[in-house]
Amino acid sequence: MNLLEIGISVFCFIEILNITILYFKPESSIGNGVGVFNKYHELIENPTQKEFVNYLVNWVAGAKLIFIMVGLVVVVFGNYYTQLFTVIALIISILSFYWKLFPAIKKLDKQGEITPKGYYVTLNYMIIAFVFGFAAILVVELVKHI
Repeated sequence: MNLLEIGISVFCFIEILNITILYFKPESSIGNGVGVFNKYHELIENPTQKEFVNYLVNWVAGAKLIFIMVGLVVVVFGNYYTQLFTVIALIISILSFYWKLFPAIKKLDKQGEITPKGYYVTLNYMIIAFVFGFAAILVVELVKHI
């Protein structure tokens, strides 16, 4: 197993844990659980909004499942260059977090809508760790092949 395959596999494993939380314990405040959003608890108790909220949570889990499946196919059947460009694509897609999601969660956190307070900082570190981890893998693989 090369470093690209290991990196993609680790990402898939972490995402499997995250979608497990979303599908089976969405109210959790660990991983990608939406329990950190104070409004989630209010909305889930409202019969007219519960199904819509559940739909959105499951839609996110389903979208993550697509990433996982594609990642696993690339690890098992992809050649070196497919794996290399998958890592680049993962870096870009993970960085998209900073376009809309990070400003939104930071604003909600500062408005007191997130528990625990300051969660956006922790989330920021997690996203940065993914990006730097994949970037390190990419650099090592590129240097090995020069």
